[in-house]
Amino acid sequence: MSFLRLNAVMAACLLAQVLQAEAKSFSILGAEEMSAPQDVAFRPPISSAALAGPAVAGPVRKEIEFNTILPPGSILVRTSERKLYFVLPGGKAMVYQVAVGREGFAWSGTNTITRKAEWPDWRPPAEMISREAKAGHVIPVFVKGGEANPLGARALYIGSTDYRIHGTDKPKTIGFASSSGCIRMRNEDVIELYGLVSTGAKVVVE
Repeated sequence: MSFLRLNAVMAACLLAQVLQAEAKSFSILGAEEMSAPQDVAFRPPISSAALAGPAVAGPVRKEIEFNTILPPGSILVRTSERKLYFVLPGGKAMVYQVAVGREGFAWSGTNTITRKAEWPDWRPPAEMISREAKAGHVIPVFVKGGEANPLGARALYIGSTDYRIHGTDKPKTIGFASSSGCIRMRNEDVIELYGLVSTGAKVVVE
């Protein structure tokens, strides 16, 4: 084998190694970038089954034609769609993309909005603190309202339950089954909804 041919073979081998390393790096980076977002703070990992669903990339807030027997001012949450509908007069509604309860924490029912709060403090229920402690996650007993608060910019309290319709400090979880049962919205969306909803408004989660 000539010297020039030997150099050509060595160069080809080196190029193949570089391309293989780059491909490996790309595949790892791609997997991280394309994996479904998960709200892991203070919560166990979300199963792939719970993350699967009709999530929509980007905000979907808009006014639509909407037929329902619910009176104007009511809220309808369709968990399978990951959407919240605020009923307007004239057969219309505002629709928002939301996050819903992850596997084992989803629920349905009818209730009312009993309280509204701006930049609410967060006091997680004792049951949640105990449950997460068993899973090795430490939850603070109190988090002051603000941008780093899990309840986000606004909260609408549902009946006497621990459930709320609220904002979030993790907007990438919107569109997925990622909460502990609350209905989670982007802060800009929940601020708008907060201005539309009255205390006593009917809430239906299905």
